[in-house]
Amino acid sequence: MWKKENNSLKKNFTFKDFSEAFAFMTRVALAAEKMDHHPYWVNVYNKVEITLNTHSAGDIVTDKDRKLAKLIDKIRK
Repeated sequence: MWKKENNSLKKNFTFKDFSEAFAFMTRVALAAEKMDHHPYWVNVYNKVEITLNTHSAGDIVTDKDRKLAKLIDKIRK
């Protein structure tokens, strides 16, 4: 579940290994590029932490963030 925290949506993901985490990040990167909306993320081995907010709107959560969050959840399934 995405948490709203500090004017951002945040979620942590855990995968079997680094390759699985990286494949997920690649799929998210391609989707984000199509939306022209890019996440802040951190990856360490099999863990990916994603933070979403809209910089052009003053670093707040917008519909663009919610849409990308839903898409990320679909990619994860």
